Amino acid sequence: MTGHNAPHPAPPNTSDRTPDWRVPVIGGLPADQRLLGGVRELAETVVAALLERVPVYRRLPREQLTGELTRDTERRIRALAHTVRTGLPAPAEEFTAVREAAARRAEEGLPLDAVLLAHHLGLEVCWEFATRHARDDDAADLLALNRLLLDQLRQAVTAAGAGYLDGRRPATGRRDSARHSLLGALLAGTPADAAAERAGLRLSTGYAVLCLSLADHPDEHSPGVDPGIAALRKLRRFEAELDHRTRQSALTALTPTGGLALVPFGPSPGPDEDGAGEAPWPLLAAALAAAARAAGVPVLAGAAPATPAEVPGAAALAYEVLDVARAFGRPPGLHRLDDVLLEYQLTRPSQARSRLAALLEPLADAGELLITLHTHLAGGLSRRHTASVLHLHPNTVDYRLRRIAALTGLDPARPADLPRIAAAIAARTAEQASLAG
Repeated sequence: MTGHNAPHPAPPNTSDRTPDWRVPVIGGLPADQRLLGGVRELAETVVAALLERVPVYRRLPREQLTGELTRDTERRIRALAHTVRTGLPAPAEEFTAVREAAARRAEEGLPLDAVLLAHHLGLEVCWEFATRHARDDDAADLLALNRLLLDQLRQAVTAAGAGYLDGRRPATGRRDSARHSLLGALLAGTPADAAAERAGLRLSTGYAVLCLSLADHPDEHSPGVDPGIAALRKLRRFEAELDHRTRQSALTALTPTGGLALVPFGPSPGPDEDGAGEAPWPLLAAALAAAARAAGVPVLAGAAPATPAEVPGAAALAYEVLDVARAFGRPPGLHRLDDVLLEYQLTRPSQARSRLAALLEPLADAGELLITLHTHLAGGLSRRHTASVLHLHPNTVDYRLRRIAALTGLDPARPADLPRIAAAIAARTAEQASLAG
């Protein structure tokens, strides 16, 4: 085929196609259609080639390779097909996406040469795919396509290089630095109005102070996967969803294992306003659950409400609530002092706590009895439930409960003994946690 003009890209906003542009036809099929027709297969081929020829990418979690990286590759192929169809550069947002992806690779510790090589390799695979059925009379079209790919590569590499430098700079820009300064002022109990103004915020009348514990993601322990990259991805997903749920109003200081978040829940103070009001705990619990799902890990949180002046004390209390919830095996989610009142009180060292814990000492050498007692109370004193959970016959459960009563003098079948039994279990757990800590 002859008569095809080499591309002379025009500004993207002048037209939906460069004047006189004719789509390169390779092997009887327009090149853009060939690319789009095999976009999924082609993206998977690019990622497979990347793993084979740039081994450092094998450090990335598998879900990242089959998810984010494959989706990004598909997007780049569609952008390339747009350029082939129109003769125009891909839209600017495509190269913004390239820049952002390169910044993430920098944060994950991949070397710059590997990031740039990935773009070369991707377009090389696309070239081979688009031209595998080329004919002898396709020379002019091949030249046109080659020029387009080289121009696309130049723009992608430029964007990737700039993005990589962005990712290597300190993670906090001026805005984030100002927000961290505000968080620091609130935690220190110093006047925070000036810090809030620098951050472009106004102090809320009330904050929910959250102390967070993030579990490890399975990828952090997968063979061949860089645990630092997996942890960073987990944290990034958690922060992004928390930002979304709180409309980017939360002040955070987080690491892959947890940290602190202050979520405003009151209006900015007005002339007739006083006090923090009531925190929307169900909404906060839902936001935390959504962020945990996004991160793919269980998240445990201790929480306490505070006015700006009360933040230091609330942060200490929220951490203590988190510690208690963790020690007593509470399920993931949001926990306040009201949720762990008994356990919290029993974690305070005292003669009463030690003596309560000692009530169960006769069971120390009979682990199956302690397990039975825990399970029986947790299951609402249902012998059938206890038998089912422990895979026992109900008569065996009855026998064990009688043994507990004989050894301790506390009978789980006697309602008057139940508060003391529950307190003794909590006290014993607190004593063991203190010894372990």
